[in-house]
Amino acid sequence: MKITGISILSALLISAALPAKAETWSLDSCINYAIDHNLDVRSALIERYKGDLNVTEAKDRFLPTLSASAAQSWSFGRGLTSENTYANRNTSSTGFNVSFSLPIFQGLSALRQLRQAQANIHTLDLRVENAKDDVTLGVIAYYLQVLYSREIVSVRKEELRLAQTQLERQQILFEGDKVPEVDVLQAKSQVASSQVAVVNAENDYSLALVDLTRALELKGTEDFDVEPIDLDGELPRLASADEVYKNALNNNSGILAARSSVGLADHAISIAKTGYIPKLSFNAGLGSNYYTMSGMPSNSFGRQMRDNFSKSLGFSLNVPIFDAFNTRNQIRQARAQKLSAELELERQESNLLKTIRQAHSQAEGAEAQYRAGETAVTSAKAALDAMTEKFTYGRANATEWEQARSNYITTLSQQVQAKYEMILRNRILNFYNKVR
Repeated sequence: MKITGISILSALLISAALPAKAETWSLDSCINYAIDHNLDVRSALIERYKGDLNVTEAKDRFLPTLSASAAQSWSFGRGLTSENTYANRNTSSTGFNVSFSLPIFQGLSALRQLRQAQANIHTLDLRVENAKDDVTLGVIAYYLQVLYSREIVSVRKEELRLAQTQLERQQILFEGDKVPEVDVLQAKSQVASSQVAVVNAENDYSLALVDLTRALELKGTEDFDVEPIDLDGELPRLASADEVYKNALNNNSGILAARSSVGLADHAISIAKTGYIPKLSFNAGLGSNYYTMSGMPSNSFGRQMRDNFSKSLGFSLNVPIFDAFNTRNQIRQARAQKLSAELELERQESNLLKTIRQAHSQAEGAEAQYRAGETAVTSAKAALDAMTEKFTYGRANATEWEQARSNYITTLSQQVQAKYEMILRNRILNFYNKVR
């Protein structure tokens, strides 16, 4: 993707203002907003802009240099005269010079530096994409955590509703002398515990919103809400871990950037070797001066400038013979840097394989748990309804009903957890499996 300096600077100036009214954010809108405002992405864009400047600087090394200088000096006191004696004299000297230098052959260093700067543009583009990818994965995780926490709040409220309903039944039965007071007290305790669970779940939901808004670089969570995800589109056929890894090796921006860094190290070695190559340059200059001495006649300023006008032309050849092993050491340093880049590439490939295999295994496990959880929730709900009916007719005690209620809430919570774990791992695998 071609990124220009103007587009980079424009991206950095995007406003972070929120709409005045409440807005429900989709996952895609969260990702796009985060990419536009994330500090790491903006920092990568600045580095990309610096890369353009480095290319311009490398091209400018082929240009000649032209400079002008002027000097004015005065001398007071005793000085040596033309008769080889000393006398008190005051002198004044004015000089003007113009110099020109043209690099004819720079030992290929300028050419190789230009090629390195151009290759670095591709690496910086990949690092920008890698920063965006990191933001995308982070937002997906935070977004799903918000949805999970919100659904857990609903589960805890259902738990509280069941506990309150049971308390009402126990109070009616107690008033009819059908259950002891201890059963009412236990029911009240369960209501209190369920209320605490609701408060904790709502607090977790608020913290999840804070994490998401921070990832989006938003100022707060007021008037902020997210859309649910349609589960029907979250159960595609899982590609094998090896297939995902193969695609990721060819398309993942982090891997491509690390691979490009190895190529940059090759350029650095090539540049270091230019220290062995001679360099040739052309130089030219113009100059003149004006001189006066007290007590001595002197020509006018214009006359002296014409008479003292000088021109110079020349070539300068620099042949490296012995540079105290400086070039050799630079080559060794560049080769060591390449080894480091290769090791970093190998490390990233290993981490990527581990991440993909782990996500694939977790996705399969979460999907199996979710499928089994659907049956478990249905069975637990049926068992709770049956136990409630038995309790109403006195064929079950409060402990048995509470066990059925607890089992239903537990299976419901586990299914919610498996659901969002499955969605997250599927999203991660699909992200790595994409083709750019």
